[in-house]
Amino acid sequence: MTKSLFPGFDGLMSLSRREGVDVRPTLLRVLTDLYVQAPTHSDDEQRQFIELATRLIDQVDDATRAAVKAKLAIYPQTPVPVLQKLGLVATQEGRRVPLAREIRSSPQAASPARTPTDAELRMAANMAMQPKEAAEIHDMFFRADATQRALVLHNLAQTPLKAAPRIPTVRAKRAIQILEMAAIANDVENFTYELGDSLILPSRVAAQIVDDAGGEALAVAARALDMPSPNFQRILLFFKPEIGTSVDAVYRLSRLYDRLSDRSALVMLAAWRGSTLAVTRAKYQSSLHDSERQRARAGANQTRPGVQPGSAPAVRTGTDGSDR
Repeated sequence: MTKSLFPGFDGLMSLSRREGVDVRPTLLRVLTDLYVQAPTHSDDEQRQFIELATRLIDQVDDATRAAVKAKLAIYPQTPVPVLQKLGLVATQEGRRVPLAREIRSSPQAASPARTPTDAELRMAANMAMQPKEAAEIHDMFFRADATQRALVLHNLAQTPLKAAPRIPTVRAKRAIQILEMAAIANDVENFTYELGDSLILPSRVAAQIVDDAGGEALAVAARALDMPSPNFQRILLFFKPEIGTSVDAVYRLSRLYDRLSDRSALVMLAAWRGSTLAVTRAKYQSSLHDSERQRARAGANQTRPGVQPGSAPAVRTGTDGSDR
């Protein structure tokens, strides 16, 4: 990255004040996107991000603040001051849990439930995961190492992003039985097909989960099906020999699985589904763009037909033979 995360920041802010255009929400979104794209940052980059982000967080609308909070909550390298500004406080190393409010000295009557305002309802509806956000979470998870993946999964439970619906119990139980039988038989093809079919995932994503060497993706998929822990451990032992032969690996993944919340797994499932939409859109947008350019080029090359050399326009004559 360059020395400045957002060059010309102060100049843009001055321009926005002079021209009356509020660019602060856009600046915060772009600044956040630039920051989460890199896995690590220097002390200078971190200092700049803290300074700029903390200035903007209180100056933007609720929808922008919620979108930024959702991205930074799952990013492992978010600075603590920014987490505190967003209401996500690091209580200990690797954990970001909002602090509880102070207990009042004297008990008070519980206040009646407040009806959400129209703005709050609109903001909650807007937190459905967009394809671009889903693709970012998908890529961030599969690029991370084991420690970072565990942190990402823990932080997913704190995001306001909408989780995928639970898999129906009857369908999930049937899938667990088929997956365990396929794992014991080491039938990779049927295991991958059943995993994608039960979780409503494309074959590309299902294969990526099955082929993932770390095993965390398989743990997320199993938790999304509400698979009992003993069944998951048997799948690890039979289906993943590179993991099953390592006591440390089995213990690490079993411990991760027992601590993994249903919400974290379902939010990741929503990201896996949404990332497919992002890939499809990018593919067809590129095709449509090329088609438009070809049509524009073809239209520019077409010329209107002119009069052929040696020919003259026809002259109309009247009934008396005179020209008109």
